[in-house]
Amino acid sequence: MPVRASIAGIGNPGSLQQALIGAQYLADEDLATAAYLALALGKPLLLEGVPGVGKTEAAKAIGSVLARQVIRLQCYEGIDAAAALYEWNYPRQMLAIRQAGDSYVNIYGDEFLLSRPLLEALRAPEQSLLLIDEIDRSDHEFEAFLLEFLSDFTISIPETGTIRAARPPVVVLTSNRTRDLHEALRRRCVYHWIDYPSPALEAEIVMARASTVARATADAVVTAVTALRSEPLVKPPGIAETVEWAEAATLLNSQGAPWPEAFRKAIGVALKDHDDLTYMEARLDGVIPGAAA
Repeated sequence: MPVRASIAGIGNPGSLQQALIGAQYLADEDLATAAYLALALGKPLLLEGVPGVGKTEAAKAIGSVLARQVIRLQCYEGIDAAAALYEWNYPRQMLAIRQAGDSYVNIYGDEFLLSRPLLEALRAPEQSLLLIDEIDRSDHEFEAFLLEFLSDFTISIPETGTIRAARPPVVVLTSNRTRDLHEALRRRCVYHWIDYPSPALEAEIVMARASTVARATADAVVTAVTALRSEPLVKPPGIAETVEWAEAATLLNSQGAPWPEAFRKAIGVALKDHDDLTYMEARLDGVIPGAAA
């Protein structure tokens, strides 16, 4: 039953796609459909893709469309439940005990509780979008913990009791696919793979994000970036790097650098790894646009 989508005034994938465009995120029809279904069915949305294709930005754009605060849980190697759920403010608890003297003080009140992303999302499910970013960077144990959380959206705090969301929050998970996720987690989600956009769409993204860039410059940069992505680079440029390279080259050109030189001087905006820069040094002439209007 499409509860969430309807309350946001989004009745179908097309209306969500237009709303995302209004939020300056140019989603294709497949992404808009997957996001719509996740919202309408009340399921988490799992976005996979190589780094730099706009997974996190998609989540932020959905949050903007829904007028919700994006609460981000950034996963990393070694992350544990405490970093995701809550912690007690022990120094403040000890201070309260000392100040109370012989009097009783409840050191497990809300004023001593440090909310982490999952608890924050449970406390305001109608106003928030929970972004679990780069879940593939966490270990299997943490992934299993998240699977349990996503099954009932409850948190048990031994000292105070169980906190249950009035209704499931909107959840978006992202993965760079550095490792395979558990099948049980995938089954719980609506899945979508985000690839690099087509050259025409990426040029449109540049034009939407960089107001100072001419269309010819956007097209030239996209052609160059597409060529760079075909090379065996450690860190191929993502969409953000495409936009930034176009902006940087435009800035240098406005200050007098001719176009080929402007692109070359700004290459550090597109390639951000020393080995990649060294590898491409002798190959840049075949990639950098010769001219742009």
